[in-house]
Amino acid sequence: MAIAKAHNAVKVVRIIVRIGPLSGTEPKLLENAFSISCAGTLAEEAEFLTEAMPVRVFCNGCGSESETAINQLICKSCGGHETKLLSGDELILARVELENAD
Repeated sequence: MAIAKAHNAVKVVRIIVRIGPLSGTEPKLLENAFSISCAGTLAEEAEFLTEAMPVRVFCNGCGSESETAINQLICKSCGGHETKLLSGDELILARVELENAD
């Protein structure tokens, strides 16, 4: 892993990824892919954690922000349908914890 090498780490301890339900990413499949792709690397024994991100929208009608269901992107305040997606489609590398030689 480039991050580990850049920080002179001897081991990757933990990786945390934030996944929105609209990202098109299945957390369990990503976990399986991670363990396969890290075989023989500094991240081979790393704990891989995923955190679910909420779906949030901004209402163009009333100006409020609200959390909503993935299949119902309407404003919780006024019920308006003219909303803009603020979060829920992301796949973010949130944290990498490393172990250094010292």
